[in-house]
Amino acid sequence: MPGTLAPYLGSGKRGLMPIKVADSWARDSDGRDSEETVMNDVTSFMTEDHRRCDDLFATLETAVGEGDWARASAGLESFLDSMNHHFGLEEETVFPEFERLTGMAMGPTRIMRMEHQQMRGLFEELRTAVAQQDADEVLGVAETLNVLMQQHNLKEEEILYPMTDQALGTDAEAFAHRLGAPG
Repeated sequence: MPGTLAPYLGSGKRGLMPIKVADSWARDSDGRDSEETVMNDVTSFMTEDHRRCDDLFATLETAVGEGDWARASAGLESFLDSMNHHFGLEEETVFPEFERLTGMAMGPTRIMRMEHQQMRGLFEELRTAVAQQDADEVLGVAETLNVLMQQHNLKEEEILYPMTDQALGTDAEAFAHRLGAPG
């Protein structure tokens, strides 16, 4: 397997990975996953978590656009809590398991960790801009963060998560359930 994501980039668009629902593939009319989605592998579980984070990010942007700084501040904290939880799942559970199974410690997971660090820097810029109630700065940082998140998510959803599921084989579903277990 290649040690870099470069050969795989540009192979698709974010959100095009179908998620199995019972014995069929289903999407709602708006392209979102059905409420009946079965989280039967890492790809489906983590992709759905991306969508949840995206929704919180959109809520933050809407509040800033409306000048509702109390809602923006609360929305920012919800978004950051969600992103930190997501990064924790990846960095403490998914990535180490991928590395253990594939022997690829310097490949895709290294790139993803570096991008997490870049995003964490932008999180702090967002926190400062929201605290200062600077809509132009919030929206500027949000635009940069959004581009980075979309590119990052694409690489995970189209490359890393499917590779993880493949490496897990028949253990993918049990592993995905462990990711969602309270704990």
